[in-house]
Amino acid sequence: MKKNSVAFPEDRQVYDWHYDVNKSEWVSWFDTIPPYQVDTRVSYAEIVVPTDDSIRMKYLMRTLMTNDKHILMPGPTGTGKSVYVQQLTTYGMPEEFLTLIMCFSAQTSANQTQDYLQSNFEKRRKNCWGPPLGKKYIVFIDDLNMP
Repeated sequence: MKKNSVAFPEDRQVYDWHYDVNKSEWVSWFDTIPPYQVDTRVSYAEIVVPTDDSIRMKYLMRTLMTNDKHILMPGPTGTGKSVYVQQLTTYGMPEEFLTLIMCFSAQTSANQTQDYLQSNFEKRRKNCWGPPLGKKYIVFIDDLNMP
């Protein structure tokens, strides 16, 4: 077995780099995305400028979601968690993934949650529900702690 001898860059932290398997080298997170250009068709409030943190977070979320892993993203209010998830699920996932978005509030009940999910799922047989054949659902629950 061949041992990997690629030296880790010493000028920054481990979180600042992404290992590119195809190139066999460490690259900056900014080098993993195309250069950012502001879309002049969107409003000011809709502009999301990529940062090291947002690029890392979206990469990890995409990797986990495409490998059928569940994600819970805790963190302070106003740090962009919902924006990153909505941006990724809208533009950054393969076509077989469909997104269901639920925004919980203090008034959200278990019955409302069940009704919403069942209205979007297809009944396959008795007590068996799921997405359309060949598709996978991403169920995004915003403000999970509210109810």
